Amino acid sequence: MGSRRRTIETLFIAVLLSLLALTGSVAAQSVNRELINGLEYQLLYVALPLTLFVLLILVYAAVKFHDNDDPQPTTEDPALEITWTAATAIILLFVGLSGYSVLVSPYVSPSQSADIDRSQQEFESFADLPDTDDEEVYVTGYQWEWQASYPGANITTADEIVIPANESVTIWLTSEDVVHSLFVPDLGVKQDAFPGRYTRARTMAYEPGRYNVVCAEFCGAGHSWMDGEIVVLEPDAYEQWLAENEGNVTETPQPS
Repeated sequence: MGSRRRTIETLFIAVLLSLLALTGSVAAQSVNRELINGLEYQLLYVALPLTLFVLLILVYAAVKFHDNDDPQPTTEDPALEITWTAATAIILLFVGLSGYSVLVSPYVSPSQSADIDRSQQEFESFADLPDTDDEEVYVTGYQWEWQASYPGANITTADEIVIPANESVTIWLTSEDVVHSLFVPDLGVKQDAFPGRYTRARTMAYEPGRYNVVCAEFCGAGHSWMDGEIVVLEPDAYEQWLAENEGNVTETPQPS
């Protein structure tokens, strides 16, 4: 009996230590990542106690009834059935509302071109896209690279996308060949790029730095090396970089 009790105590301590470790994670690097992390922790704080509760009931039942030579059938208990049905409904409602509050964020689910300007059914180029009041970058996916251009500055960069920190940024995406998907794990950004269509990703990065970009949609033999970087600069450094490189195909600066 003492061995079983130690096992239960060990499981309980392991769950608590896991929870403490998860709460000590690195601060989010963007508003998108912050929203997603917040949702994950909300669900985690609900799931862990429920998991522990079910586990304890399972262990209790296994220990109490393992040598029962005369098992009896269970009897109906309407109060208990109503209770667990209501509890399940409340949990599912909480999960649904938590997920919905994140999904409706204009950063996680930004309005797309057709939603912003319904007067135009099709757009022939980036120049036809509606104004968003954000800092904008135009990104085109090719097999197998990303090309970014910056409206108003006539600058082009390859496999690197430069954006300012602490400003809302819209990244308009399209593809020249097959379907690609721009995925920036550290910033919580993911959006598909389709040939002949324009899709929108939106973010606000908090800290200057370089963040890995990968293509998350299989796009041919070179898919595995279709990567790049998001380069986040301080706003003043970003404006200076645009002014100094206008009209050029250039390399990105080092974030300060």
